Amino acid sequence: MLGLKRKIRLETERLSLRPPAHSDYNAWTALRRDSESFLVPWEPTWAEDHLSRRAFTNRVYWASRSITSGTAVPLFLIRRSDDTLVGAITLDNIRRGPAQAGTLGYWIGAPFARQGFMGEAIAAMVHHAFERLELSRIEAACLPENVASRRLLERSGFKYEGVAQSYLQINGRWRTHVLYAALRTDRRGRTQAG
Repeated sequence: MLGLKRKIRLETERLSLRPPAHSDYNAWTALRRDSESFLVPWEPTWAEDHLSRRAFTNRVYWASRSITSGTAVPLFLIRRSDDTLVGAITLDNIRRGPAQAGTLGYWIGAPFARQGFMGEAIAAMVHHAFERLELSRIEAACLPENVASRRLLERSGFKYEGVAQSYLQINGRWRTHVLYAALRTDRRGRTQAG
C-alpha cells in the first residue's frame, strides 16, 4: 500500500502531476529564480538557501515522506508536450478522523501564468482528494488582493468562507487571508424550501 502511494501520478489534458525528484533541481531552481518577482509577493519569505541543492534535496525527501505517511501530496506540474516544469501544487495538512480535510497550496512559474495550467491541476488534485483519499473538505487561502488566485479558486468550485486575520507570514509580514473551501458534497446555498 505504501509503495502505491509513493508512485502517485495524476494526468490532465496537458499536464502530468508527479512528486518532485532529485533530477528536477535545475528546472525547479531556474523557474523559481526567473519567477522570483512574480512569486515573492504571495509567498512566505524565501530562506537564504531557498534555491540551494541541499534545500531542494530536503524538499524531495519531505515530499516522499509526506506521501508515504499520508500527511501531504506535493506534486510538480509537468507540461507533457515538452516535459517542462510549470509549477507545483500541494495538498497539505491532511487530517483524518472526524475532519477528513486538507489544505491546498500552489504556485505557477511566471511564463506559464494565466494559461489554464493551474485550473487543470486543481481539478485533478480535488478529484484525487475526494475520490481516492476520500476527504470531505479541501481548504485554500490567499491574500485578499490576489484577484487571480481568488478567481481561480472560484472557477474551480471553491466557495468563499471568510477572513482569517494574521493567517500567514507572507513576504516577511503577518497577513490576513481570505478563506475558501470545496466540499465533497456541496450543499451550501440550498434551503429547506428547495
